[in-house]
Amino acid sequence: MPVLTAHDLHKSFGPQTILDGVSATIRTGERVGLVGLNGSGKSTLARILAGVEQPDSGTISRRRGAEIGVLSQDPVFAPSDTARDVVLAGLSAWHAAKARHDEVSRALAAGSGDAEALLAEQTEAAADVERLGGWDMMHRVDAIIGHVGVTRPDAPMSVLSGGDRRRVALARLLVSRPALAVLDEPSNHLDVETVEWLERYLVEEHPGALLLITHDRYLLDRVVERTLEIDKGKVYSYDGGYEEYLEQKSERLALEQRTESNRQNFLRTELEWLRRQPKARTGKQKARIQRAETTKAAPPPKAERTAQLSVESVRTGKTILELKKLGLAVDGNWLVRGLDFSLTKGERVGIVGRNGTGKTTMLRAILGQLDAGGDGAGGPTMEGEVVLGKNTSVAYFDQHRSGLDLDKSIFENIAGTHTRVEVGGRSMDVRSYLERFLFDPNKARQPVGSLSGGERARVALAKMLTQSVNVIILDEPTNDLDVMTLAALEEMLIELEGSALVVTHDRWFLNRVATSILAFEGGGRVVRYAGNYDAYREQRAHAAEAEVAAAAQAAKAQAEARPAQASAKAGAKAGGAPKLTFAERTELDGIVGRIDEAEQKVRELEATLADPTIYASRGAEVAGMLSELERARQEAARLVSRWEELETKREAAGKA
Repeated sequence: MPVLTAHDLHKSFGPQTILDGVSATIRTGERVGLVGLNGSGKSTLARILAGVEQPDSGTISRRRGAEIGVLSQDPVFAPSDTARDVVLAGLSAWHAAKARHDEVSRALAAGSGDAEALLAEQTEAAADVERLGGWDMMHRVDAIIGHVGVTRPDAPMSVLSGGDRRRVALARLLVSRPALAVLDEPSNHLDVETVEWLERYLVEEHPGALLLITHDRYLLDRVVERTLEIDKGKVYSYDGGYEEYLEQKSERLALEQRTESNRQNFLRTELEWLRRQPKARTGKQKARIQRAETTKAAPPPKAERTAQLSVESVRTGKTILELKKLGLAVDGNWLVRGLDFSLTKGERVGIVGRNGTGKTTMLRAILGQLDAGGDGAGGPTMEGEVVLGKNTSVAYFDQHRSGLDLDKSIFENIAGTHTRVEVGGRSMDVRSYLERFLFDPNKARQPVGSLSGGERARVALAKMLTQSVNVIILDEPTNDLDVMTLAALEEMLIELEGSALVVTHDRWFLNRVATSILAFEGGGRVVRYAGNYDAYREQRAHAAEAEVAAAAQAAKAQAEARPAQASAKAGAKAGGAPKLTFAERTELDGIVGRIDEAEQKVRELEATLADPTIYASRGAEVAGMLSELERARQEAARLVSRWEELETKREAAGKA
């Protein structure tokens, strides 16, 4: 059964046509991806389908009573509401279903009304409560708030960053469990572990239909069942995730090329025939001429446009970048402690870690934006040394695209008042340069503030790549970029003659580009791993297994040493000792088993907390688990101490 059906949608902004006769259907429980170039109309189509925006023409039919939830790229909230208030507001449907169930249950208990009808209504209300999250919804709310990385749930929205507000909006949508969830770039501002949790949640727990707009190719490939592509105002549907989409799109483009080749052959044949004919023509000949003229007038399919990204590299010296005993702290909490790191030519280092662990702060230190001892205004403090080589030239792409003037045009942001720009030692017309980044010449004078997030990112890339450099530093470059531009950026970095540092949550990007991973693991610990993201995950898993094995071995050695320790104590205290009471003998008989159980619990908790995925999959439970581990350790130590005391008393009494 369809959740919604759209038919013949049209939408234009001035002379630009965004949707040109678009039709689409999303069925109950179906997971659909939506892809397309930046500025192609993905967000516009999503807002229209959700009823947030109206088309110029066309119709949309939505299933009666079907709630549609939307995660927009720029959510707006009341400044005084706390993050928890906002998330709880997503439970309106759950509260209504539970209130209906409670009301019917009271009527049944009172014996009022038609019992059969009331039982049917109670069953229906109970099913709605279960579908919307179950009976213990407050626990689910707290868990999801923790999973998406909302660290200050009781803070007012007015003090939260843009990324925090997006995480709050995502949590609200997930707890509401709508019939259709429209997620517009949900992975922006999330760290890698949280993206992996979101992927699992959407596959395993989200009960409704899904329209997913994202540049995260793993998310598309592993979550969606069907992919819609918006291209030049039209929508094409492909079965499957990202890999199947690529295969089927390739087949579609090949068919278009064959069709165009056949058309050209037909035109050539017809023109040759026409040129051989006498002036007087029959009706049949006139019909053939008309067919040839119609075919000739038909526009050929437009070639697939891709971004053309390149950077002019300059020669590097022996030293490119070195960090010597680097330490970074905020309010006395170490983000980085004692980090030694060197960057060599050709290396592409991916930087990962949970939000707030210091990734961007380290980039600021490298760029010279932090001073040793801090800025005296409550900002980060720094110790150690950052060494840039004499020939090191750095280009920086920051996650906020702060180098752009939103009031000025694309043209002015790139070239100011000039009509040409220097790129790679040669002069280029600005419009020709912008075409490399998929900007039409007639759009060059459009204010940057009116562009989509992905288009702004392309302007920032275009501005950055006018420089000649040998080190590129990218802070969350994949946010908002379409997959075609991401692929072009990946190819540019792979072919780069210099070096790169890339902070990103995009696992596909890291697997294609990174030669090593610098992982921020919390508590000031930063570790370098060889290889791409998958290699890093494998090494982390092996390290966790080794830690668990070492802890188990230490516990075993401690257990084996206990009898000798107890015997020595017993010998020292022998003589005239009182005998064990009946209660003490009973306690001693069972205490070894209790020690084993307590130590087993400690090992299980330590193994769970050593797994790096636990902080993404069950983040809200970590604090409680740490407290439980401490209590388990104390209980194990208490039991061992009591066993030694009783064993010493028994040994002493036996020798007396």
